[in-house]
Amino acid sequence: MSATWRNWGGNVSARPGLVTEVSSIEGVRGAVRTARERGVPLRVAGSGHSFTPLVATDGVLLRVDGLRGVLDVDRERARVRVAAGTPLHELNPALQALGLALPNLGDIDRQTLSGAVATGTHGTGVRLQGIAAAVCGLTLVLADGSLLRCSAEEEPEVFQAARVGLGALGVVVELELQCVPAFRLHARESGESFAGVLASIHDLADSHDHVDMHWFPHTDRVLVKRNDRVGPGEGPGPLPAWRRRLDDDLLANRVYEGVNRLLSRVPAATARANQLSARALGAREFADDSWRVFCSSREVRFVESEYAVPRRAVVPVLTELRAWFERSREPVPFPVEVRFVGADDVWLSTAYERDNAYVAVHQYHRMDPSRLFAAFEAIVAEHAGRPHWGKVHTLGAERLGELYPRFADVLAVRDRVDPDRRFTNDHVRHLLGD
Repeated sequence: MSATWRNWGGNVSARPGLVTEVSSIEGVRGAVRTARERGVPLRVAGSGHSFTPLVATDGVLLRVDGLRGVLDVDRERARVRVAAGTPLHELNPALQALGLALPNLGDIDRQTLSGAVATGTHGTGVRLQGIAAAVCGLTLVLADGSLLRCSAEEEPEVFQAARVGLGALGVVVELELQCVPAFRLHARESGESFAGVLASIHDLADSHDHVDMHWFPHTDRVLVKRNDRVGPGEGPGPLPAWRRRLDDDLLANRVYEGVNRLLSRVPAATARANQLSARALGAREFADDSWRVFCSSREVRFVESEYAVPRRAVVPVLTELRAWFERSREPVPFPVEVRFVGADDVWLSTAYERDNAYVAVHQYHRMDPSRLFAAFEAIVAEHAGRPHWGKVHTLGAERLGELYPRFADVLAVRDRVDPDRRFTNDHVRHLLGD
């Protein structure tokens, strides 16, 4: 069957020649063989939370939603084997029931596990890494329909390339994750001044397990979220149900959607609206299971560009971005988000061998993001910015080869496992070359 496919943000669409839904590894192998027999490319669709056209294809679009669930548990080593199509919002409570958790998560849990890993979803925490760094094994269906199991000990080069693999090496059908014992986080959120945050930004990042900052453009207000591990029974209790509904459902979603719809018609009111939005999200403090604190409901649709820059560059980047907002007066109702992640060894991870600050700019999906994204990309380009693979950017193979020391090694693995380029599209060719 065929149908128009659209991503969550609404900025990417495609009309594949064939959409195939599978619920088994054999189904995946059959879809790959079909693509090979027809001589067409195959791309895998997750939940559509990427803002780049990684999935777009006129060939076979493979949906792996039917591959879900925890398949095996190694309690001694705190490892789990998980089907690739498992969404994070199902995986997290399943791990909790086993007394386990992922050490770090992003702030959205709608992605499939394989999609989050393939695009480098990272979360925040200077002593932690992104989700891909927790992957200790992968099983892929290759272009010839064969199965390949890889890890640090078995096919190590394929493993390093495929942990953040952009879907360009094969179809990931299972992942093995190194977990940690389930833990709770003490969350403290407060509004602070932009100047004060910049003056103490590195101390903030170093002093807490996880720090997430939301600066509202055209204002001096930053919502700072500090999350720290606490033991059982320590810290305050969870948010009362009424407060969670008020903050996360009514204010952050329903009211915020209405505000953004209004601003898409009256953009001149954006600065004033941002002042009100920044103060509406007041201070709060609570403790809960880690995944309940990390992840929040994000129903107001937007498009996003995010770059990783070396930690030392975060103050210059934010200072330059603020100066651009003041010069341009560009109406941007969504906050700029700032996070931090430690270095890892994943070849195409934005944090490969580098401690990073992550700066993300967002625009409401009914408003034009082009000026904002172009200005932001020009700023981070001066600071060796590495783009998030799932967020809007324009960088291609030549520049990416300069930013990633193991880029040529990834291409060599690709040449070996997919010489006929079965798992490609125009965007992948732009990223990795032909």
